Amino acid sequence: MSNKTNVILAIDEGTSGTRAAVVAADGHVSCLEYMTLQVDSPRPGVVEQDANVLLEKTIAVCRATLAQAARENFNVIAMAIATQRATAILWDTQTGRALVPAMVWQDTRYAHDLDRLATTWDPPLRASVGRPVGVRSPYLWAARHLRETPAVAEAWQARRLAFGTVDSWLLWHLSTARACVTTPTNATSCSAYVLGEHRYLQDWVDAVGFPRELLPALRQDADDFGRTRADVLGIDVPILACAGDQLAGAVGLGCLDAGQSMCLHGTGSFVDLVTGPRLPARCGQSDSTLTMTARRVDDVSHFSVETFVATTGSALNWICERLRWFDDAKQISALAATVNTARGVTFIPALTGLRVPSMQPDARATVNGMSMSTTQAELAYAILEGVAHSVASCIDANRDMAGVPVTELVVGGGLSASDPLLQMQADLTGLPIHRMKESDRASLRGIAFLAGGSGLLWDSLQQARTTTAPDATFVPAISDDERAARRALWHARIASELNHVRDVAAH
Repeated sequence: MSNKTNVILAIDEGTSGTRAAVVAADGHVSCLEYMTLQVDSPRPGVVEQDANVLLEKTIAVCRATLAQAARENFNVIAMAIATQRATAILWDTQTGRALVPAMVWQDTRYAHDLDRLATTWDPPLRASVGRPVGVRSPYLWAARHLRETPAVAEAWQARRLAFGTVDSWLLWHLSTARACVTTPTNATSCSAYVLGEHRYLQDWVDAVGFPRELLPALRQDADDFGRTRADVLGIDVPILACAGDQLAGAVGLGCLDAGQSMCLHGTGSFVDLVTGPRLPARCGQSDSTLTMTARRVDDVSHFSVETFVATTGSALNWICERLRWFDDAKQISALAATVNTARGVTFIPALTGLRVPSMQPDARATVNGMSMSTTQAELAYAILEGVAHSVASCIDANRDMAGVPVTELVVGGGLSASDPLLQMQADLTGLPIHRMKESDRASLRGIAFLAGGSGLLWDSLQQARTTTAPDATFVPAISDDERAARRALWHARIASELNHVRDVAAH
């Protein structure tokens, strides 16, 4: 009799790297393999990747993980895929090769063209897809290639052209189904997915000149995507889940219920608030707080709202590497732990502009309130407090959009290792903060939960999440009055920066 442990092979295909691992019924993530991915920016606004290399590296990490799993007596029973969200690919279905570099989600090359469409299209898009026209459109990008790139036009005329996001690309290559499909957590970010109706807003797709018949078929995030191709991966198992990485991360951190909020600290800090099966109260009414499909399972969509601060982890790196004020982010955290106030010093981490309380790309990072008596430790405290204030403002914006109370905040990602930062987050939000174990592997765990959460490894997602455990919990330690005073100072400094931007623009 075999003593093999059943596991799910999970892929987390991000922007800067691709990972594969196996996830067992106890929620443990093991046999992790990683390879870096290159992102190219040949000119301002253009951000691209080689989709063929992305595929090769994804297959390579899967094979390496499967080899490890075989040595450790694991039995792989299914596969699940989490991906970067709005990166678009055009490929030839005869050769299986991408025809042009993929357009990465950070790309803004068509911002001006889209801006011209915004006056007409912002109102219907806000109402149905939960966001304005924005600065990028995978569909406009593809439509331009259809007109301007001979290889794409030829493949289209010969009915050999496929279009999709990274989920579509990987599923087409790794599944025996050979279908061009996408899932709601990915489609939502492409700005043509009608949130409440699980369909495309086809008039908008027509408006940018994209042919409807090229749209990937809409599936669910937990679904039957066919079986793995044994000739590619060496295993024949069902593919049972495919979702956007941030949303898979929320599931992997146990954020399933309305009122639960998640903050992932990376280059920037992304803050999501789950609203449940009902659309947010003020869906689409903000430029900076976007409505997401949190997951779609059993024909029911659950929604969340998302706001982010673009430069938090990257701001600390910039302070250390460019300005050399501190050796590294760990030193900032260690010094901040030696004091309990910044004594009026504030740091606004707006290195690429502000998103909350309003979208202002021309706002800049500032340090205010220093005097001859300011110490390095107080400056360190102010820097971390600036990140905590920014997250608190994201939570306020999310709460305002969602119309649901926030009950708790679950945190993960690099900066979540800083105890002083998480204590500040608890103090400034008035919420208990839970730092989860293995939070850096949340997307891998969450996508496995979606694949195995209907009876395969767990009876339900609720049961799967019982395997997640907090590494530490931080509770608010200041009074309501002190919280109000600290937030008031922060809002005043933000208002000052916004006024400065307006004054500069006026002159």
